[in-house]
Amino acid sequence: MGKAIRNKKLKVTSLFCGCGGMDLGIQGDFNFLGKHFEELPFEVVYATDNDSYATAIYNSNFEHKCETKDVRDIEPSKIPDHDILLGGFPCQSFSISAQNPPRLGYKDERGKLFFEMVNVLKEKQPRFFIGENVKGLLSANKGKAFPMIVNEFKNAGYYIHYKLLNASEFGVPQKRERVFIVGFREFEDYFNFRFPQPITLNGSKVKLKQVIDPQADQDDKWFFSQRAVDGMLRVREKMNKGRVQDLDQPCNTISSHLAKVSLNGTDPVLMVDGKYRRFTPREAANIQSFPESFKLDVVSENRQYRAIGNAVPPVLMWHVANALIKCCSDCQSTEAKEKKVELSKL
Repeated sequence: MGKAIRNKKLKVTSLFCGCGGMDLGIQGDFNFLGKHFEELPFEVVYATDNDSYATAIYNSNFEHKCETKDVRDIEPSKIPDHDILLGGFPCQSFSISAQNPPRLGYKDERGKLFFEMVNVLKEKQPRFFIGENVKGLLSANKGKAFPMIVNEFKNAGYYIHYKLLNASEFGVPQKRERVFIVGFREFEDYFNFRFPQPITLNGSKVKLKQVIDPQADQDDKWFFSQRAVDGMLRVREKMNKGRVQDLDQPCNTISSHLAKVSLNGTDPVLMVDGKYRRFTPREAANIQSFPESFKLDVVSENRQYRAIGNAVPPVLMWHVANALIKCCSDCQSTEAKEKKVELSKL
């Protein structure tokens, strides 16, 4: 975005901030696996989430504090002015209402939350926004929901880029695929933006063993009981459970369910000397690319797992935010002007 942007900080509002993966990533200035991710010219001025345990973790790690609040109770006009809106809006199934033309609806109360983000965009009109969601959003409702979601963003006044990114291709030891939606109020920013290119290929991806704590192998509390193992083995063939990880590969996607005592789930596990072991909360945070300095123990281990499993990997977010800085320009290029004229004629 050039010196004009690097010399000042862009203000950020973060909805659904959770424990702060997106916020840490967009601000930068943290370390992961011996690498320093430089500070980026973004400053979070308002953050909120409805999970008090996640916000407790957030507030123990950031100088600025987030608010524990249901996004539906927020009045968009009262949110501080900002340059970019973040929103890893909750994953829920959308419905397509039977109208002509069809319209996007929702199947439960959570379905409304996406629209709260749209409402803030309409009211505040920040220069950019970044939305994040699961891969399944692309195929929801037989592929009909995602185009309507993009259309809602466009109707709020934004040009849209989106892409499915795999965290393991950006130095994160996890095969986590997520859709990133980046919106631009100005055509010139939209025209110049490019998503980051992968920095780690198959031979250089971060291996799971690089973030595993060998001391945890000595503590029985992290191992599943024989009863849990027997229960899993009875349904293993039918349910494809008990997913032991290859330590020489990035981990499968972790979720908020890692605290469970049952093996009958799809979450990844370790095999140590013939016994099944779950990850510690710190290992889960490592897999998500949080720095070692990130404080977790202000809440119970169960709540730590939930917050970390729901987070956006900070390293992946840093690369997306850095691409926004590098590829957008305050200067309107002649090529962009010409392209905008062409599009206006369509």
